[in-house]
Amino acid sequence: MGQSLMKFAPGNEEKKGKEIGPIIEKCFDKYLADSSKDLTLADFCGAVCSTIEEINVKLGNTQFRIPSTSALRMAYDRHHQGRRRSLTKEEFQKILQEVITDTGFTGLGGAKDTLLYIFGVPLAALFIKQKVMPRAVPNEIFIPGITSVTVFILGKLNKI
Repeated sequence: MGQSLMKFAPGNEEKKGKEIGPIIEKCFDKYLADSSKDLTLADFCGAVCSTIEEINVKLGNTQFRIPSTSALRMAYDRHHQGRRRSLTKEEFQKILQEVITDTGFTGLGGAKDTLLYIFGVPLAALFIKQKVMPRAVPNEIFIPGITSVTVFILGKLNKI
């Protein structure tokens, strides 16, 4: 289980796929294996969200988005054939694969923000400095100083 989710993880796909499979199985056993109780939409959404959260923690750099309730409901209705029987591991895997494919990744958004801060803040500060006091500090000192301060602040805010 989890082999089809390998393609979502960047880097070494086989290694990532082998890490995802046991997480899905563990979460299925933890949240959905008890067939004695009826599975509600809230229970199912909680199980999927917890599974995606554990995958994100295990993989580290890859961040899957949490799907919306409507997307989960549609995927559940599409993949769960036996309404009277409990959800199987294979159905759970297919549902996770579909919702992760639809929602995608959030990993690149943080990189764009960081690049914007690292290059945008010094550039904006340089334009302001050139308008207000162009000869107070030489550009050869000002630009690396502002860039260093920006990187330091991003590091303190855990952005990089």
